[in-house]
Amino acid sequence: MSENQLGKFTKSHQHAVLKLIPGVILASALTMLSIYIGSIPWFINMGLGVLTLAILLGIIVGNTLYPFLKSACDSGIHFSKHYLLRTGIILYGFRLTFQQITDVGATGILIDVIMLSSTFFIALWIGRILFRLDSQTVILIGAGSSICGAAAVMATEPVVKASASKVAVAVSTVVIFGTLAIFIYPWFYQLNAYYQWLNFSQETFGIFSGSTVHEVAQVVAIGHTLGNDAENAAVISKMIRVMLLAPFLLLLSGYISRIGAKSDSPQETPPITIPWFAVFFIVTAGFNSFHLLPESFVNHIITADTIMLAMAMVALGLTTHISAIRQAGIKPILLALCLFIWLTVGGLIINQSIQHLLG
Repeated sequence: MSENQLGKFTKSHQHAVLKLIPGVILASALTMLSIYIGSIPWFINMGLGVLTLAILLGIIVGNTLYPFLKSACDSGIHFSKHYLLRTGIILYGFRLTFQQITDVGATGILIDVIMLSSTFFIALWIGRILFRLDSQTVILIGAGSSICGAAAVMATEPVVKASASKVAVAVSTVVIFGTLAIFIYPWFYQLNAYYQWLNFSQETFGIFSGSTVHEVAQVVAIGHTLGNDAENAAVISKMIRVMLLAPFLLLLSGYISRIGAKSDSPQETPPITIPWFAVFFIVTAGFNSFHLLPESFVNHIITADTIMLAMAMVALGLTTHISAIRQAGIKPILLALCLFIWLTVGGLIINQSIQHLLG
């Protein structure tokens, strides 16, 4: 490369970076605001985590002020939504260790696997046959309900290549029914403790909560209400569900490629698209299992990860139009309601059955 060509390349690169700055600054500012709001006790008690607040804040600004800022901020917002999301999912592995799996034993693992797979397949069946929704919306809602809420929706979006409006619809279902669970689960636990309908200890009810409630923040809120044993078991059970996100994405990617292959001629069969960020997510969790890094340094990584994921959520909200959510209609909410009923009632039956057999 000649000196002249190198100079042109450098200027072009600098121009591309400069174009990112306004959008990244906007996403950063809204992320800091969502983190501040998320530290307010009322929002903590409601189980509204930073990621959920970030997308809600993004939607509000996106439908009021952002149209006037879009021309200057669009590149940086796209960068946040695309690249920061994948980086955030990879770094999410620092929240987990493989040792956490052994803490809840075979019982907790089996319950999580059954609840994840059954919820997702029910979503595919009901969403397509009963509600006749498009595959992208069904998969996103199924992923959010069966794994880890908004983070799962955001991680699944690059695999299914869904629009921002469909992602926002899926996240909204997580907000609605996950928040509802924060009130229902502690109430049911106290009622069951009084009438002794079912054999639930704090620990087993914590596993039930972690295996069925949408968001990590919502699980923490429920467990914290019930006691330390319930909170610890709930969080560990939930973290195992989170760890299942990566193999889920790999299987989903293979499934989508196979469906695409059936619609094409044999000569044009598309290769399986591997979501490499999901693979690195597993690698990161494996590395974190050895505790090679100081805890204080890992905590800094987790903080940076939260900021990256929140910026991605803000970017998603900024590019989401309320009109598109309204156009989606009531069917996505009804699908999420059916899944919520399965998670609570079906999850209750599965938890009690597995605990009885293996406990």
